[in-house]
Amino acid sequence: MLTPQSNTTLEAIARFIEEHETFAICGHVNPDGDCLGSQLALEQGLRVLGKRVTGLLATDQPIEAKLGFLPGSENLVPAKDFDEDVEVFIAVDVPNVDRLKDAAAVHDRAQYRITIDHHASDTSMADLNYVDPASPSACDLIWELLKLLGCVDEAQALCALTGIMTDTGRFSYQNTTPVCLIHAAETVEAGAEPNLIAREFFQSRSLPSLRLEQLTLDRMMFFCDGAFVFSYLKESDFDATGAIRDDAEILIDVLRNIAGVHIALILKENGEGTIRGSLRAKDDTDVAAIARVFGGGGHKAAAGLTFHGTLYEACVAVPTEVLTSCFAAAAPEEVARLNELLASQKAEIDG
Repeated sequence: MLTPQSNTTLEAIARFIEEHETFAICGHVNPDGDCLGSQLALEQGLRVLGKRVTGLLATDQPIEAKLGFLPGSENLVPAKDFDEDVEVFIAVDVPNVDRLKDAAAVHDRAQYRITIDHHASDTSMADLNYVDPASPSACDLIWELLKLLGCVDEAQALCALTGIMTDTGRFSYQNTTPVCLIHAAETVEAGAEPNLIAREFFQSRSLPSLRLEQLTLDRMMFFCDGAFVFSYLKESDFDATGAIRDDAEILIDVLRNIAGVHIALILKENGEGTIRGSLRAKDDTDVAAIARVFGGGGHKAAAGLTFHGTLYEACVAVPTEVLTSCFAAAAPEEVARLNELLASQKAEIDG
């Protein structure tokens, strides 16, 4: 079901693309498998059509190393270094201009703007908006668009399947649908190799990531008979383990995978007085609603937020919101236990 801000169809977007020649395509800051997969698949598709296309990165940061196998990823240009004018700017997997970071300037000076996304948003940022929150991934939408354009090839299929597999947790999350399974089969038929994606993305944990996992597990706190688990990482943990930010991305899924857990939360100190929070649900809980309390958002079963304050303050505020919103009957007692546990660890958290 499309959002009220959607004002077009994929068929209309395909016709619009056919009528123009120069494009810039960008995803959100800190691009994940779905973001890069959708961006690179579309970029290569437009090149097959003879269009002039530049793939942009929202910030001047390298992409996650385990996504480096995606064809075309080595040619992405930091948006801050791109000063050309284009006819059409296409944002994929991006709900708002803020998430474009440096690419917002390119977006603003383009003659026309298109958004293709699956994140619900109360606002729109383009001339043509196609946003379907029911779609498991942005790559599902891009794959449909590429079929309409008639330019599907093996490289595009690999990129699209990567986004579909990563955003559905290899078809294990609640967002897995018959349509995305059909799309996955179509990409394999077009030449994509699921085993390549599994090897390069899902089976490439670094040792520093495993050391961060050990710290995360050591700090786990369980509430409501194990239905809610919460942990945290400090800025100093990354220096101590030799880890980078990407090494922590998998840890929320480690917490979610624990038997009996319905909701998982991890808070990561991010420098400059900000804390990044990741929320996951295994049941019908809408964790995006919790994230929105702190200015974040996402999907019903997977959401993120940025907390402005200290790590200790975040460790009090965000789990308290989870308990009061999702476990109302047990909240008073469990919030009191949370505060008691955190008080006993305050020196460690603040240290």
